[in-house]
Parts: sequence; structure tokens; C-alpha cells
Amino acid sequence: MSCSSCCAAAAASSPPVVLARPRVRFTASCSTRTDQKVLFLGSKRFPQITHSPSSRASSRLSRREVIAFAGQQSWDIGRFVRTLYFFNGPPNPLKIVESIISSFTGSASSEAPKKMETSDVVLVTGATGGVGRRVVDILRKKGLPVRVLARNEDKARSMLGPDVDLIIGDVTKEDTLDPKIFKGIKKVVNAVSVILGPKEGDTPDRQKYKQGIKFFEPEIKGPSPEMVEYIGMQNLINAIKNSVGLSEGKLLFGLKGNLSGKIVWGALDDVVMGGVSESAFQILPTGSETGGPTGLFKGTVSTSNNGGFTSIRTKNFTVPEDLSAYDGIELRVKGDGRRYKLIIRTSYEWDTVGYTASFDTTKGEWQSVKLPFSSLRPVFRARTMTDAPPFDASNITSLQLMFSKFEYDGKLNPTFTEGPFELPFSSIRAYINEPVTPRFVHVSSAGVTRPERPGLDLSKQPPAVRLNKELGSILTYKLKGEDLIRESGIPYTIVRPCALTEEPAGADLIFDQGDSITGKISREEVALICVAALASPNAVGKTFEVKSTVPFSEPYVIDPSNPPPEKDYEVYFKELKEGITGKEALEATPA
Repeated sequence: MSCSSCCAAAAASSPPVVLARPRVRFTASCSTRTDQKVLFLGSKRFPQITHSPSSRASSRLSRREVIAFAGQQSWDIGRFVRTLYFFNGPPNPLKIVESIISSFTGSASSEAPKKMETSDVVLVTGATGGVGRRVVDILRKKGLPVRVLARNEDKARSMLGPDVDLIIGDVTKEDTLDPKIFKGIKKVVNAVSVILGPKEGDTPDRQKYKQGIKFFEPEIKGPSPEMVEYIGMQNLINAIKNSVGLSEGKLLFGLKGNLSGKIVWGALDDVVMGGVSESAFQILPTGSETGGPTGLFKGTVSTSNNGGFTSIRTKNFTVPEDLSAYDGIELRVKGDGRRYKLIIRTSYEWDTVGYTASFDTTKGEWQSVKLPFSSLRPVFRARTMTDAPPFDASNITSLQLMFSKFEYDGKLNPTFTEGPFELPFSSIRAYINEPVTPRFVHVSSAGVTRPERPGLDLSKQPPAVRLNKELGSILTYKLKGEDLIRESGIPYTIVRPCALTEEPAGADLIFDQGDSITGKISREEVALICVAALASPNAVGKTFEVKSTVPFSEPYVIDPSNPPPEKDYEVYFKELKEGITGKEALEATPA
């Protein structure tokens, strides 16, 4: 990296100027002679400082300052060098001059920049199971991009097609779930479940199993319920958490916690262009709206020496932040009536494009400022770059706050005034757009809270409840897996179907909460419910049981010539409440 990068920040704040004969020689001390030679830079005159032994000895100017323009304020070369070293390592003088020259040339672009690319890939786990493969089919029919997680590639491709977008992995084996392979996934339907089967064996296409546990003596086939339902859930959540996002967003800066590790702020002002503006980052111990600590961007801005901007910028993050699960950046600031900029970079190179958004503040008020990623403008040396790559939210390397005289492409900041300024900011976080929809839909089971429920007549309960211990505490670990989801911070929906059947969808349904109902429901119907939940704000944070109104003793069939109408599952979702799980009966507390 080179110190030319500092000039890129300056360029975000400087208007284009025509340069004539750009030969400027800077020195560490200055002569007091009045007959010095002058070079022309647009309408500005740069003195060419020369020295003799006597003039060096008699100079009264500090060796840390250089006269930038004839008759203007002196330039603090010491602060300039410190800025370069703080962000960029040893300076390269040639790069400095090249960047300064480039920043004053070129014209504004009238073309629109490239739009940010977005991804809405849905991951289906347990995709070769009865519910999972139906979810894949429904998503494909809706034209939604689907990726599946499966243990057996041959089985997955034979069942779902040779062109299926496939991840080979096993939730019980953490080393097969590298978070990098889940990049681009926005939502998950988890249909992974421990495998049950008849003790006496089954047909190759599992016909006995498909009749339901009610009709055979079951046993666990494969990994235990603890490995699949609990440890497997831990592994899956850890793998996809960064990709799908958190309801409350991801904190990038905040004095109550810092989820991205150490963030180091430093001043990056117009000193890199010969200016005299100066800023700093401070922590105010009692400056927040609640009386706690807050960050502070403060300084004094001046247009002397063709300057006019101040900023604070983070050092490059050790590991880039992946914010692809989110829709923008939210700042909590105390305004002063001025317009500021947030600049986000996606490259470790210094002298590179900054994706930029301006925001206005209200004087004396704490306010939340939301800046959608879609509103970011690619800017390089004060000009919009129409050929810049689209913003990549998965590879954020640094953040910058700026107060500048200039906007973009020669336009001016209408709120700019010279002098001191202060912008307290208590947090910077990535956010998900409202209304939030579920990012993780999980297929669990009715009955998960019943094995330990006091006063329950087990003889009237489904076989899985009666045989919970014999089946490796299957329902107990399913409940533990649910709790991991609820505690993860991911926007979720948990669907608890009653006994699953191979019957078609279409029967009337009963949605309930509190884990008390028994009955049956079609696997196809459960798949439809899961897909509908992905798009429903009313399904977020809800846990519910569901069954059809058809009794076990009656098969459900449909007339192909008169199929049932499609259901509006939103009607059911709206009636559900958050926080009801059935555990209330275990804890002897009201819902």
C-alpha cells in the first residue's frame, strides 16, 4: 500500500481544478525571502521554496510546517506524515504527487453507477426427506433460487435432479459446515430430523415409515437424537448465522460491545492535500443519551489552502465484515444540523473506491440514521465511478465518517460552515429492513414439551411422547434444538406438525399454541406452510402446532377435477402470538 491513498479521501472533498505545469517541490523548512518563484495551479499560486545555507540558518518557521500557498496558512507536514504512517505505512513521495495531480483532473460522470447485486438464495436442509424435498419443489415452482444441504450426493442428485445446487455436509459433523460455503444464502428451511424406522425393517422406499410411527415399533436409525437435534442444530446455526443475519442487526461499533473485534479510529483530514482542517475521535464517558459512554467525531474545518474536509476512518479490519445478510447501516447520532458522509470500503487497497452516502442531522437531537446499501454511491477522488463494481456487502474492510465542503461531482454541501463541529455517535450497526421476515424456518414436532409435563396422561399421547426415553430422548432434544433457535437472535419460525402423512395437501387446518393437540397432517401441507412463512412478517418469532381436521381413522383424498382452493396461511399466522412454546406448563408460569 502507498500513501497515495490518503489523497483519495481528499479527493472525496475537492472540486476539479485545471493543473498547469504540475511541478511542485516541498521542503521541510522555508525561506523568508519575498522574491521566491511561484508556480500556478488554477487560480492558486504555489511558491517554489528555495534555500541557501544562510536562509536555512535564519529561518524562523518550524521545520514541521511548509508554506502551501503564497499568503495562506502554513501546512503541518508532521501531521501529514503521521496520518500516512497511521493508515498506510511508509510513504511513497512519487505516489503522493501522482494522486494530488489526479485528484485535480477529470470530469464528472453523467452515467448511473452499477446497482448492488443481491442474493435471496434459500437453503433447504434435510432436502431428501419427506418434507424437505417438497419444500425444494415448491420453491423451484415459485422461481426462487434454491440450494440444498445433503450428506449423500448421489441420493440428492437422483432425487432432486442432476443440476441441483448442492452442498455436501452433515449437521452432526462441524468440520463439514464451513461458514464460507454458505455465503449468499439469505434464508433457511431446516427439515433435518433424526431418522426413525421400524425395528423389523422397511421396504426400500420406506413404505412402513411413511404410514407413521403409530403403525410400527420404532427405533433410531443412524446418529442419536442428541447429535442430530441438539448438537447438529448448534453446528448449523453457527454455520449460517452470518449469512442469514440477526433481528437486532449486527453491531459494528458500540461502547457496550464490539462484535467485530478491535476497531481503531484515526483522523484523516485535508492535511493530505495541503489543508489545515483537523479532527479527532474521542470517547465521552457520559455523552450518550442514556448518560453512558459514546464516541465523538469532532474537529475544526477550514477552507484555507484549498481544503475543506475532515474525517475519521477505521484502520482496515483484520477480517472483512460480511454484512450480506443485512440491508444497510444504521447510525445513532446526536445531530448538529450539518450534513455528513458515511464511506464504506470493500478493498484493503487504500487508494480505491469508497461507497458513500450523505446524511442530514437535526441540531441538538439524538436520531437514528438508516443508510440502505442500495443508496451507496461509488466515489473515487470526488467523482462518481460508473464503471466501479457493485457494492459487495460481504467484504467490508473499513468505515469512515466525513464532514466536507463538497458533495460529489463538483456539488457543494449546503450545510457547510467553517469552524468547530461535533458529532456524537453511540452506535453503528447493520440492519434488516422492516418488516422483518423469518430467516430460519424449522420443522420440529408436536409433543416436544410433553414428556416431562406434570399430570399428563401418557396413554392418550402419541407414541413418540410415550417412548421418548426409549428413543434416546428424541423429543427432549428436539426442544433443546428449538431453544437454540429462539436464543440465536435469528428471525425464526418453528413449525410443529402432528403426525406426518403422505396424503395430499388441502384439508382444513387447525393452528394451535401451547403444545397440546394431537392428530395428523400432510407432509405436502407442512412444506407449503414453511415456504409461506418465509415471506410473512406475521410468522416471525412464532412457535406453533398444526394438524388437519381429518381424523386418523379417515383417509384424506381429493377430487382431481375439483381440487381444494389454495390456502392463505397469512390468516393463521396473524392469530399466533410470540413467546408461547408449551414450556409454560413445565415451568408452572403463565404464557
